[in-house]
Amino acid sequence: MNAFLFLGNIGTGEIIIIALIVLLLFGGAKIPELMKGLGKGVKSFKDGLKEVEDEIKDIDNK
Repeated sequence: MNAFLFLGNIGTGEIIIIALIVLLLFGGAKIPELMKGLGKGVKSFKDGLKEVEDEIKDIDNK
């Protein structure tokens, strides 16, 4: 549940309404493609953060 802290006081009802709106806007066929793209973006962001952390550790060790 910590992953959803940035959403504020959003409840289960609001999440269901948002999911239904996304389903209506994009259709069932597009949602897996959207989630795949989102997953790739998150992975790329995490990889970038790891590289920056590694560079900072290398600088500190010198």
